[in-house]
Amino acid sequence: MYISEIFGPTIQGEGRRAGRPSLFIRFAKCNLQCRGFNVKYTIDSKKYFGCDSFYAVDKNFKNQWKKLDYKQIINNIYNLSDQKNIDIVITGGEPLLYWENKDFQKLLKYLIKNNHFITIETNGTINISLQKKYQRKIMFSIGVKLQNSDEKYTKRVNIPLLQKLLKQTTNSYLKFSIRGKNKELKEIKNIVNNLDITNNQIYLMPISSNKKELEINSQQVIQQAIKNNFLYSDRIHIRIWDNKRKV
Repeated sequence: MYISEIFGPTIQGEGRRAGRPSLFIRFAKCNLQCRGFNVKYTIDSKKYFGCDSFYAVDKNFKNQWKKLDYKQIINNIYNLSDQKNIDIVITGGEPLLYWENKDFQKLLKYLIKNNHFITIETNGTINISLQKKYQRKIMFSIGVKLQNSDEKYTKRVNIPLLQKLLKQTTNSYLKFSIRGKNKELKEIKNIVNNLDITNNQIYLMPISSNKKELEINSQQVIQQAIKNNFLYSDRIHIRIWDNKRKV
């Protein structure tokens, strides 16, 4: 399994477990690019645009990724913290690319057996099966991508998968990164109207790769959350540490 970084203890900065002490495992590779989020970075003097974890997505950074098995990942975690029951956040990239990997499942099973609360942050496009009891204890934070990420990716919204994850697992929820525009809310409603879920499973979160962008977008997103009776998720880590990595 390719790992971009393992870091913590820090806090979860967004979503349902925001504010909780957490360790993060960031898996490398993704099936999407999300150029529409407009995070700028440069490789060999050439400018690129992508998501805020471009270094875990763009294969130009592959030399920074580490190939680790589940035992090595566990050792890395416990070298960072011996705090019992600390939350573990599995993120990316897109970690569900590894769902069928035996080591990935061994990692999940071990962490859950040892009483860690597991959140998997996913874009909700990769079909997975939930056949094991421990898999249903995972909370999926599903960051559904809208046209603001890249118009062609809206065709990848997987309604049956979203419904399965939201109904069959522990407190899973949808998380939409937006700038607060009305057309974004129209798109969100078109998605959630096809799902049998409640509004407390829907978070609106401001698109932001740095503190300045967070401050620009957050007020409008809050107003949309209030207007549409959805939940608002801030991005605490950005508000405190700006665009610093590993916090």
